[in-house]
Amino acid sequence: MSYDLVVIGSGPGGYVAAIRASQLGLKVAVVERSELGGICLNWGCIPTKSLLKSASVFDYLKHAADYGVIIDGEAKADFEAMVKRSRGVADGMSKGIHFLFKKNKIEVIKGSGKLLGNKTVEVTAENGEKQEVNANYILLATGARSRQLPSLPQDGEKVIGYRKALTLDKKPESMIVVGSGAIGSEFAYFYNAIGTKVTLVEFLPTVVPVEDEEVSKQLGRSFKKSGIKVMTGAEVTKVDTSGEKVKAWIKTKKGEEEYEADIVLSAVGITPNLENLGLEEVGVQVENGRVKVDEFYKTSVDGVYAIGDIVPGQALAHVASAEGIICVEKIAGHTPEPLDYGNIPGCTYTSPEVASVGMTEKAAKEAGHELKIGKFPFSASGKASAAGHKEGFVKLIFDAKYGELLGAHLIGANVTEMIAELVTARKLETTGHELMKAVHPHPTMSEAIMEAAAAAYDEVIHI
Repeated sequence: MSYDLVVIGSGPGGYVAAIRASQLGLKVAVVERSELGGICLNWGCIPTKSLLKSASVFDYLKHAADYGVIIDGEAKADFEAMVKRSRGVADGMSKGIHFLFKKNKIEVIKGSGKLLGNKTVEVTAENGEKQEVNANYILLATGARSRQLPSLPQDGEKVIGYRKALTLDKKPESMIVVGSGAIGSEFAYFYNAIGTKVTLVEFLPTVVPVEDEEVSKQLGRSFKKSGIKVMTGAEVTKVDTSGEKVKAWIKTKKGEEEYEADIVLSAVGITPNLENLGLEEVGVQVENGRVKVDEFYKTSVDGVYAIGDIVPGQALAHVASAEGIICVEKIAGHTPEPLDYGNIPGCTYTSPEVASVGMTEKAAKEAGHELKIGKFPFSASGKASAAGHKEGFVKLIFDAKYGELLGAHLIGANVTEMIAELVTARKLETTGHELMKAVHPHPTMSEAIMEAAAAAYDEVIHI
């Protein structure tokens, strides 16, 4: 069988690239060994957000009286029903990809793909049968999996990764979450919200360590207030799963202590899926554990491209999708603009939520910028007060000389929906004065963006 493009992997990079390529008139096939939609739709972004929504609803019910709503009887978290709903949402999204592929005349070839050279992919089905597929262009979009630490071997029962955390049979009474990036923080929030005793362990000095320091400190305070035991500057040195519970030895500057829990969740990053792809055999260059590509995702081998978690850059679903579109547009003869990796939003769906784009205050100072910084607390927002979500703030960082928006850092309710305004503003090279003079609707959470911009220039009204 021959195609214009064969995509190996159907996650948010692969399936988006395939659909865009088909729109551009290419004959496309996708090789997928598991579910369409990849980890994001089936075991990552979508099902976790479903669980987090369940936790949010439960939290609202627990505080219903704060809003003048009286509920007779105690609200209870039905963990099994939450997981079932989550799986149903994920299944529905995966079926949506089937529909989109059919609509765009994209063929799905089930199995594992491997490069053979000479524009050929060998596909091995689950039963071991092999077939060869030819294409003018081959796009690798195989994603990543949970990273394994030598000190934290996952047995899938007592020491688990994010995938198992989505489908546990019953709610654990206690859990140690190792790693406080987006995945670790979201699971820590979810399990704590439904009544699990959670200990969050982070090797670096603050939780969500890639975020601006003020945001990280605020989330740490919020976590502690909600009942999560937060241990920063800490490391799990070993675990023992031989007993009924799992024992973990956690080392801090005070020394090493033994902790016990039903489950240890390892959320210490990801490992790219580069094995058994035939990369070495055909000469695809790998550097620092990632496939080396140019600005349009071409590898060192003619006709072979790569996107997503297996190439350098942020390992985020929306990054993979953007890379896939740029890649196939270039293949189709268009002139796309290379992706600006300095303007990629990051979101963490805890409560409060965290969202950011661009430079942190520390990075901006280290880059030599003279800064104007505006900060507006949600405690001064009418909409936040009415909604009962006064935690957090908007922090905007501007270059003092030119008014350029260097970075935006938000923590609070619904800020993951607000960050897109600031991504667009940075894309359009919007200045601080333009942001503050753009009339924002009242009462909204997004007013805080206008107010933070005004604060940077000493024109803020409401604080």
